[in-house]
Amino acid sequence: MRVKALMIRILRQIIRDKRTIGMLLLAPILVLSMLYLVFNGDNYEPKIGFVGIPDVMIDTLDLSDASITEYDDLLAAKRDLTEGQLDGYINFSNQELSVHLEGSDPTVNGATIKWIQSTFSNLTDGAQSPLDVHYLHGSSDMGQFDYFGPVLLGFFVFFFVFIIAGVSFIRERTTGTLERLLSTPIRKWEIVVGYVLGFGIITMVQSALIASYAIYVLGMMMEGSFIYLLLIILALSFTALTLGILVSSFANNELQMIQFIPIIVVPQIFFSGLFNLETISNWLSWIGPITPLYYAAAALRDVMVRGYGFPDIYMDLIVLFGFSILFIVLNILALRKYRKI
Repeated sequence: MRVKALMIRILRQIIRDKRTIGMLLLAPILVLSMLYLVFNGDNYEPKIGFVGIPDVMIDTLDLSDASITEYDDLLAAKRDLTEGQLDGYINFSNQELSVHLEGSDPTVNGATIKWIQSTFSNLTDGAQSPLDVHYLHGSSDMGQFDYFGPVLLGFFVFFFVFIIAGVSFIRERTTGTLERLLSTPIRKWEIVVGYVLGFGIITMVQSALIASYAIYVLGMMMEGSFIYLLLIILALSFTALTLGILVSSFANNELQMIQFIPIIVVPQIFFSGLFNLETISNWLSWIGPITPLYYAAAALRDVMVRGYGFPDIYMDLIVLFGFSILFIVLNILALRKYRKI
């Protein structure tokens, strides 16, 4: 009977907690639905440029399953390749074909080379002569870890900072520290900024250690400046920090904070670039640009894989710091429910 009574008490507690019921039922459905939509998207079609290829040769090719752009000017093809408009271009010069790839995504590289080999094989009567391949970024030795590493680095920084900030702020509330602060003349914005700066120092050290370990111990590709990498990580950390504090305002304990992970954190990984966004349905792809990790992952790849500098990443940094300012403002407004005016 005592076991039965305990079981009934536990069930009643869960049933009364509508948030827990919602998370138990809706969160798995949401994550599974996203997995279905991501993995059942369209097949990727490589974007390939033709430079100097005669029309009589083009007429003999099967150009399906690829997006083809013809160029009369080699410089125009190089410009579009640099700007990411092309995955690669084929240059026909001196009766020879040379392939030039953007090179930052091994999966796209493989799809592009496979399409070129199958499409142009009939010109050589099926002979498998090696392609003359040149890479704008990366190389043929570039692995999946080098490409996915920046996204995973950003995700882990965001995830751990989000959790640490949220749980720590909940403890400040449950131990009465926040209520005592609110009973003093200190202003709400001063409380929020103080917490952000206090937690921010710890998260900066944590993020720097994670980035250093990934690059100098695990050997993750790093073509750009480490200073720019730290700047991106700093912007992402502040975004995760302010978001974690904001979400903790709607949680009554650590368990409820953890319950927000499938709703706030997990969806971002699907739209951060870990999966090719061009294969995701158009009606779903709008989610990416409203998530912080989308911009952080793009900036991290630009620095770590492509070797870009500040002029190429400053817009992503502005957006990330903009998210932080937005969350700080929302945090100040959220504190009103703890202070009676």
